Amino acid sequence: MRADWSLVVDKILTHANNDDLAVLFQLLLTEEERSAIAGRLKVFQSLLAGEMSQRQIAAEYQVSIATITRCSNYLKNMTQEHRDSIQKLILE
Repeated sequence: MRADWSLVVDKILTHANNDDLAVLFQLLLTEEERSAIAGRLKVFQSLLAGEMSQRQIAAEYQVSIATITRCSNYLKNMTQEHRDSIQKLILE
């Protein structure tokens, strides 16, 4: 049986405080994975804010242009409604 991502999400939702979540993420993710996720979040935030070029984002957050391109393409291909939801989740 293959692992189910919804089980991970459910486990995350059962922990309300930052300390518990930090421990859980340290258990489940390597330092490199946590860093990649943090970088991807910064890329999405920066792209949605629209205040920096892709090269500036890459230099500021030490992420690859390929990661920025993937995030940018993802945003370009979603509906405006979905984009608005994402903006509320990560910018507010």
